Amino acid sequence: MNTTLTDEETIRQYLFSEPNQCFETLYNRYVNKIYRQCLSMTKDSDKAEDFTHDIFLKMFDKLNAFQERSSFSTWLYSIAFNYCSDQLRLSKRFNTIAINSTLEQSISESKEAYLHEETLQLVKQALSILSANERTILKLKYEEGKSIDEIAQLYSLKTSAVKMRLKRGREKVHHFCLQQYSI
Repeated sequence: MNTTLTDEETIRQYLFSEPNQCFETLYNRYVNKIYRQCLSMTKDSDKAEDFTHDIFLKMFDKLNAFQERSSFSTWLYSIAFNYCSDQLRLSKRFNTIAINSTLEQSISESKEAYLHEETLQLVKQALSILSANERTILKLKYEEGKSIDEIAQLYSLKTSAVKMRLKRGREKVHHFCLQQYSI
């Protein structure tokens, strides 16, 4: 994209033909200025960064409504000012509490629960690719806690055959899980 074009020319020329390039060009030109404006209003670098990204998303969403009554930069700065003002006003209306260790622990526990549930779903999917016999032997061993000898007696197999079937079943489940994570 031609970087020597003015903001207005960039919008007219590329908004509809190459919207991603148009957005990228305008973003690169103004991201630091908008961030500094947000930082001066919020006095918080994390908030300023979040607000900056929100402002650019809002700007791009409304870019086709830009009527060139003022320069693009003036239009963008007014969006930034209004957005920051609104967010700061809203934050004063809501009671906020500081995050304490209990809340952090709760978040950590919920992440663990989510990962545990995700792992269970993945194992269920993996088990579904196994044959009924493979699935049954794995369930007997790992869900019901049966010993290898008990499983061997149940199916009239040698213990070495049960061990081999368990090993192959685990390998198939493991291979399936690895494939899912590499996607």
